[in-house]
Amino acid sequence: MYKKILSTVMPPSSTAASTETLPMKTTTDSSSPSGGSYTDMFRRRNLTITLLVGVVLGLPCLIYFNDMIPSQLLSLSFYDSNSIKVDARLKEVLEKAAMKDKTVILTTLNEAWATPNSVFDLFLESFRIGERTQNLTSNLVIIALDGKAYKRCMEIHPHCYALTTSGIDFSEEAYFMSADYLVMMWRRIDFLRTVLEMGYNFVFTDADIMWFRNPFDFNRFYNGSDFQIACDWYNGNSRDVNNSPNGGFTYVRSNERTKKFYKYWYEARQSHPGKHDQDVLNIIKHKRSFRNIGLKIRFLNTAYFGGLCQPSRNLNEVCTMHANCCFGLDNKLNDLNVMLNDWRRFMALSEDSKKSWKKSWNVPQNCSLGNFHPHPSKKDAKQEKIV
Repeated sequence: MYKKILSTVMPPSSTAASTETLPMKTTTDSSSPSGGSYTDMFRRRNLTITLLVGVVLGLPCLIYFNDMIPSQLLSLSFYDSNSIKVDARLKEVLEKAAMKDKTVILTTLNEAWATPNSVFDLFLESFRIGERTQNLTSNLVIIALDGKAYKRCMEIHPHCYALTTSGIDFSEEAYFMSADYLVMMWRRIDFLRTVLEMGYNFVFTDADIMWFRNPFDFNRFYNGSDFQIACDWYNGNSRDVNNSPNGGFTYVRSNERTKKFYKYWYEARQSHPGKHDQDVLNIIKHKRSFRNIGLKIRFLNTAYFGGLCQPSRNLNEVCTMHANCCFGLDNKLNDLNVMLNDWRRFMALSEDSKKSWKKSWNVPQNCSLGNFHPHPSKKDAKQEKIV
C-alpha cells in the first residue's frame, strides 16, 4: 500500500531523470550551475520528501483515528433515488443484534427520554418483567438521536447506534406536529428504509411501548405479510385499510415490495408538506400507486398490541401497550408506571388466578383523551412538551 502511495507522490524514475537533464542557464563561471535553477530543483525535491513523510506518518494515524472514533459521531449518508450509503458501524451493530432470520428490534431515543428514571428505563424494565421477553433485548438496537442519548445507551445496553442530523438537535422533546417533530418522524422512515435495503427485517417500536409478552413466541404476527402496523383504533378487520394505524409499532419484512413502499412513503412527504408519516400513510394507502406496489399489509389487533387510545383489555392476551394519545412527558411517565405496576400484580398471581382474572388496566389516568391536544398553548408549552 505504501508503494502505491509513493507512486502518487514521487514521480517515476524515468520522469525524474528527464527533469534533471533539462538544459539550465549558466553563469559566466561555467563550472557552476545557476543558483536559481538549483534552488527550484531543491525546492521541488524538498516538497516531494515533505509530502511523502506526511503521508507515511499520517496514514497510520488516520487509520487509528477511524478505528477509535467510528461513524457513530458522524451523520449517516442516506439514500437518494438511486443508491444508499451505509456506514460500517451500522452494519456491525445490526449483525450483532440480528436473530437467525436477520430480524432486529429497533427503537429511537433522545436525551429527554434517556435520562435515568425516564421513558427508556421503563421500556427496558418491561422486557425484564414481561413473559418470554427477556432474551429479546439481545436483538434490540437503540438508535440514539443525540450525543447524550448515545452515551447513556452505551452505559446500559450492548447495541447502540448514533444517528445524527446535520444542523438539527433532537436532544429535547419535540412538540407533536412541530417542525422538529416532523423532521424526526421522516428521519425515522428514511433510516428504516436503509435497514430494509441492507437485508434486515425489523420490528420498530417506540420507547414508550411496554413489552409484556413476546409476540413471536405467542404467534401474534400474521404469516405471509410484508408490513404489519399497530393501530390507534382497530375496527376488527386486519385487512381493512380504513383502520387508524400508528407508526410507533411496525413489523416489516425486507423484500422488494417493502423497499419500494418505504421509498414511495418517504417521497410522498413532498406532496403533503406539513404532515407526518402517519398522516401521509393514511392518504397513500388508498391510492392506486400504493396498490400497484403489491404490498401485503395487515393491521395489528389492539387486543394484543394495545395503547391508551384503545387499551388491550385482557392481560392474558396483551403483548404490548403504547402510551399513545398522551400529552406531556410527566403524564406519560405516570401512566407507564401504572401499567408496569398493573402487570407486576398480574404476574404475581397463580396460574389459575391469571386465567380467571377479569380486571384490566388502571390507565389511562393522567393521559386521558380529554387532555390530549396536539397544539399546546404558549403557556402550556413553557411547562410541558409532547412526545
